[in-house]
Amino acid sequence: MVDLSEIQTIYYMVAATGVLVAAVYYILNMRATLQTRQAQLFMQVFDRYQDMEFVRIFLMVMNREWKNYDEWNSDRLDPIQGPARISINNYFEGIGVLVQQGLLSPKSIADILAGPVVMWWNKQSEYVKEFRVRARFPMYGDKLEYLYNEMMKQRPAGFSPSVKG
Repeated sequence: MVDLSEIQTIYYMVAATGVLVAAVYYILNMRATLQTRQAQLFMQVFDRYQDMEFVRIFLMVMNREWKNYDEWNSDRLDPIQGPARISINNYFEGIGVLVQQGLLSPKSIADILAGPVVMWWNKQSEYVKEFRVRARFPMYGDKLEYLYNEMMKQRPAGFSPSVKG
């Protein structure tokens, strides 16, 4: 005959197995949800990048020439150049935050944005660094600089794209 303690032991093992299966299912479900959210976030980044208005203002600023810091800085007050440059800069800063916090991988961002980020930083880095000093704003553009450094880690040595080709 089956002893009551054996029945209880079997019951506890079945219950424990059920809890274990539920925990594994929960973990797998959370992982799938996280991957879906990261894919959605990536697509939001990509959608903005491929938007014609983004491309237009990116090229407009990239084709701009500054002889010195004062010319570069005066563009901030220009009603066309200022908002265009700030918009692109803030976009790259935001992506830098997402990459730094691990919400987007540097590799996935580099696959679509390495060129534009590197071009943007190379064009403006000396002025951004000067602005940090003059405005006493040491964090200005720091996430963009971080993103640039991450993009350079993802690309071969000597990677230096140009708008002008």
